[in-house]
Amino acid sequence: MSRTTKGPEAGATPFAEAHARLSAKMLSELLHEELLSPEALADGAYRLATERADYRFRARRTALDHWDVAIGSVTTGHGDPTHAVEMFLDLAPGLGIGADMLPLYTEELLGTLYALAHHAETKRKRPAAGTLATADFQEVESTMRDGHPCFIANAGRIGFSREDHARYAPESRATLHVGWLAARRAHLTTRCVAGLDYASHLEAEIGPQGRARADAILTERGHDPAAYELLPVHPWQWQRVLQVDYAEELAAGRLVWLFEGEDRYQPQQSIRTLFNRSRPERPYVKLALSIRNMGFVRGLSPGYMAVTPAINDWVGGLVRGDADLREMGFDILQETVTVGYRHPLFDDRTENCPERKMLSALWRESPETRLHPGERVMTMAALLHRDAEGQSVVGALIRESGHAAGAWLRRYLEAYLTPLLHCFYAHELAFMPHGENVLVVLRDHVPARMLVKDIGEETLVFGQTDRLPEPARRLYLECSDDVRLLHLTADVFDSFFRHLGALLEADGIITTGGFWGLVGDTIRRYQSQHPELSARFARFDLFRPKWQRLCLNRLQLKNARQMLELSAPVASFQYGTDLDNPLHSP
Repeated sequence: MSRTTKGPEAGATPFAEAHARLSAKMLSELLHEELLSPEALADGAYRLATERADYRFRARRTALDHWDVAIGSVTTGHGDPTHAVEMFLDLAPGLGIGADMLPLYTEELLGTLYALAHHAETKRKRPAAGTLATADFQEVESTMRDGHPCFIANAGRIGFSREDHARYAPESRATLHVGWLAARRAHLTTRCVAGLDYASHLEAEIGPQGRARADAILTERGHDPAAYELLPVHPWQWQRVLQVDYAEELAAGRLVWLFEGEDRYQPQQSIRTLFNRSRPERPYVKLALSIRNMGFVRGLSPGYMAVTPAINDWVGGLVRGDADLREMGFDILQETVTVGYRHPLFDDRTENCPERKMLSALWRESPETRLHPGERVMTMAALLHRDAEGQSVVGALIRESGHAAGAWLRRYLEAYLTPLLHCFYAHELAFMPHGENVLVVLRDHVPARMLVKDIGEETLVFGQTDRLPEPARRLYLECSDDVRLLHLTADVFDSFFRHLGALLEADGIITTGGFWGLVGDTIRRYQSQHPELSARFARFDLFRPKWQRLCLNRLQLKNARQMLELSAPVASFQYGTDLDNPLHSP
């Protein structure tokens, strides 16, 4: 019955598999967001009629109004497999999407469909769940298919060609070389966390020989090397964007192409973040990439880059200075070095827009430097992953550990949920802790602790602005108590636990009621250890009867060009009716 255990028929073409997966996910999330009203038939079967077609599917409903739609069960009234994008267009009149946004969103759906087909094309070569449970960090990372389980159009990658997918998409398992430019210092902003400087960082990245080679190229072209600083660029960005939009900068010598670096990098799930395969201990590098994905162009703002290291210094100091978080082993991967180039035609004359974000970069600590003997790391997105045979990674981890499911899950919740609760209640601090942003540190196949990334862009602070240093004031979010609580109930419970609980029940590992019982026990245990926070526990009550239903796909349907107004994100939020809280006991 589960959408995750039932897959496409054996021998299905890559596009047939992609349509089966995308149509099941589409129905699951549109139903969860109350945008569809199907007719219940018998034995978990449902009917959904539109003006053009009559759709049938099977689904199982679980906690938080999750619709677990069986992959391969979505058909037309004639029993034919469904074309996912045609189904969306049939459903579109009832989804509240405007005529101007319909083509943009449809393009993102087509891109996502292609990404799923591209992944399916090589699925038989991909590791089984049991292998992934013991696999190398990057083997797991390249196998992931669905780092954002709530978003339907989650891999649009608008701007990538077929060849670009083969070169730069994470599922291709290809490696790439980063390009290096020289830029006049007057147009460049570089920043580092305390204890680092840009020159020594660059020397570690490209070596003294690389800097000498750059200086020789600049001298040969008639430029003074002392007037320039170096910055990295994604090869796609260089080929497809910068050589045109920055052509005059290049012609005037304000920017100079130098060379490709020697290190090999592997794209991560977020595509623009690259892991150094040649030297895994070196930092990730995150590069501006002007493709549209999930309702945003994936650039990097020079303005954000100017304050990111200071933000990481402050957040890192808070987290590492807390004795409870240290005992839990919880930590962040700091964004330590940033660089941003300000295009003279855009920087002073335009508001916050993609065109201002075409040439920036940051470096983030590698998780490999945080591991102790006997530990390894994998993306938390793997806990929702199934292999080509429908076997789950989380099930394989539990089996390999030798622990009972309840004991394993309790340890996972202590490692993941408890530090998030402590940050929220003790420090009024919230991260964006979805599966792609969290790394699970495993010891003997059991979660030992968590590492969180994407600090500069996605961390929020509520209240007590006087404690924030000036560069970190961008983290402050003024909002109601209900919106503040969403950073647990929506970002953690609805966006991740809803899917994990359904998967665990589908596999017969634990019922959703049993899983949510463990979640409740974890929260109560934390609260009992911190009676000094009782007023905040009451104010932000996780055991209240109802939670707000935040609808993420409605955001993208409303504005496929930019889901949130970044200057006032809360005003953009879309809600459904309240959800029954699985933690509430009448």
